[in-house]
Amino acid sequence: MSTLPVADKRSLRIEALARRAEVDEHLRSQFSARLARFGLEMAQRLHASAVSAFYPISDEPNTLPLLGALAEHGFCTALPITVARGAPLIFRQWKPGDPTSLGPMKIPEPPAGAPILEPDLMFVPLACFDRRGHRIGYGAGYYDRTIERLRANASVTAVGVAYASAEIAALPDEAHDQRLDYILTERDLIDCRTA
Repeated sequence: MSTLPVADKRSLRIEALARRAEVDEHLRSQFSARLARFGLEMAQRLHASAVSAFYPISDEPNTLPLLGALAEHGFCTALPITVARGAPLIFRQWKPGDPTSLGPMKIPEPPAGAPILEPDLMFVPLACFDRRGHRIGYGAGYYDRTIERLRANASVTAVGVAYASAEIAALPDEAHDQRLDYILTERDLIDCRTA
């Protein structure tokens, strides 16, 4: 475990999100294309049955080309649904072009009638990360609870998606934090499984 105080998470998040806001449009576009190529290759290599990604909001990396490429190649794709505060996310089938509505966190979600999927490959948002696979998200713990639930029932590969500017040397971590398997940035694919 890290020796940094957990109270530092909030300031690290704020600083990392400020750096992310400064990423220029050219780099954003390049990373979105890289994410689509990498994500498709990983899904093919892992023979994924269902792949989830997040619907990009604000200045998050754009995952829509990734979801489009996966769907075009026959993969079942899904977006997360916020059920209740403190509960793990669920995932409903969705691909670009399908309808959405704003969920409780004001993030586009698939409609309630869309089939529920259990992803075995997840692309996960984050504010900042370290090379051990620890992440700081937005503070509600949804992804930690979700990854823990999925890992308890089956094998799931969790890939953090972030710009390189989100990297921190060492993040504070707690017992409930779930490590990512990989982190993809515009520069690197970081394998966190042996860290």
